[in-house]
Amino acid sequence: MHRPAIILASTSRYRHELLSRLRLSFTCVSPGVDETELPGEEAESLARRLACLKARAIRCDTAAVVIGSDQVAVLDGQQLAKPGNRANAIVQLRAASGREVAFHTAVCIRDLPSGREDCRVDTTRVTFRRLPDALIERYVDAEQPYDCAGSAKSEGLGIALIERIETKDPTGLIGLPLILLTTMLEEAGVHVL
Repeated sequence: MHRPAIILASTSRYRHELLSRLRLSFTCVSPGVDETELPGEEAESLARRLACLKARAIRCDTAAVVIGSDQVAVLDGQQLAKPGNRANAIVQLRAASGREVAFHTAVCIRDLPSGREDCRVDTTRVTFRRLPDALIERYVDAEQPYDCAGSAKSEGLGIALIERIETKDPTGLIGLPLILLTTMLEEAGVHVL
């Protein structure tokens, strides 16, 4: 069975690892898009817009399907960026202590020959335990989650900080909702199995 080339418009090691689980041959290309939020832009709209921009940024001469994805985390209407360092990660986890954070993960599939585009959003709600400062600091020092919005890696030690996860797709929280993606790929004529 012939499959079109698959391009992941991302350099994220998390998205690469997740897409690898599907055992599809793919290449990763940096989309190089400006990820600045627009004034007044809601989190879900931002995630959707960025996923689409990433998929549209990729150009190639072969028939290919491009996958773009983006995730935006929100606590009380405030977007949580990747912390970047220890101090910011501690601040984020203190704010999330005992509260719910919504993670909106958008996926866009773009068929290059036809220009057909499909974009959908998966939302995961994470309720954090009440987190004493000493626990937050031990976690941040152990896992250094500086490249994760919300500052906790559910696929690692961060699971110990979480009271509950409400989701249709557990991989969405990591950065690429594979249940949603496989459905979208099948609808686009790319068979995973």
